Amino acid sequence: IEINMIKTVFFGTPEFAKEFLATLHADEVFSIKGVVCQPDKPVGRKKILTAPETKIFSQENDIAVFQPDNLRTSNIAEELKKLEADLFVIIAYGKIIPQEVLDIPKLGTVNVHPSLLPKYRGPSPIQSTILNEESETAVSIMLVDDKMDHGPILSQQKMKIGNDETSTSLRAKAAKTGAPLLIDTIKKYVADKVKPQEQDHEQATFCKMLTKADGKINWNQPADAIYAQFRALIEWPGVFTIWKRNETKTTIKIHDLQISDKSLAPGLAQIEENRLFIGTKTKVIEVLELQPQNSSKMSATAFIQGHKDLNNTILG
Repeated sequence: IEINMIKTVFFGTPEFAKEFLATLHADEVFSIKGVVCQPDKPVGRKKILTAPETKIFSQENDIAVFQPDNLRTSNIAEELKKLEADLFVIIAYGKIIPQEVLDIPKLGTVNVHPSLLPKYRGPSPIQSTILNEESETAVSIMLVDDKMDHGPILSQQKMKIGNDETSTSLRAKAAKTGAPLLIDTIKKYVADKVKPQEQDHEQATFCKMLTKADGKINWNQPADAIYAQFRALIEWPGVFTIWKRNETKTTIKIHDLQISDKSLAPGLAQIEENRLFIGTKTKVIEVLELQPQNSSKMSATAFIQGHKDLNNTILG
């Protein structure tokens, strides 16, 4: 294949994927023949049908867009064959891609996975590394095979995870590190200057699809673990606790918190000078901003004004 032009089809849906798409599109070696992304989805309370970020970028740059509901049942494989691509690139597409599609490009399919593979294979690597209080992660560029995040690695670049890192900041770091790495790696791979390295499958660990239930705080954990949970799940689903007030249960979502040096029994809420403290297994969490169910976001101080009876109750 001539290195001066790599015909590429890009699979990816969210903002994170768009960062890579924009970098590929800006490099004259790549000719983006098409973008495959998930269908438009209803967003927000008003359920406004919203296009994925990669689709918006493609339309602005006159790139063909494909949004199949299902890659197995649609005739997408036939459509993609017509593009005669040398390479497919997958980043946060969000669906399993069948083998008959992966087999289309001459040079195979390259995937970017934001973890230190073989650790954290699966759908939530960024959140899971923070949740598990890891101090480092990586961007891994790999060839795709028929198992999840299992293919041989072409390159890997480590990244430090800061003490206050959130999934938002780590994702931005992964895009900034990963986009130039992807370009460089593909060019070397096409020129036969990089050899794919088999992963050590014995060392593989897996992360799961997150659910709303993952946001529930267990106050019997150490304060550091709760702070990690807050940072990991800040975008979705967020963290929450349950207050049994009289006979009704109220869900309280916590939007901002910090660790304080006091000590209280796990789950015990205490109001001091219009500040809200909750005990954990170790130190105490101070809640700075929260949102009771069916209400808007407010400071802890504002909440306390109308809910003094929270004092000395146990949250769960």
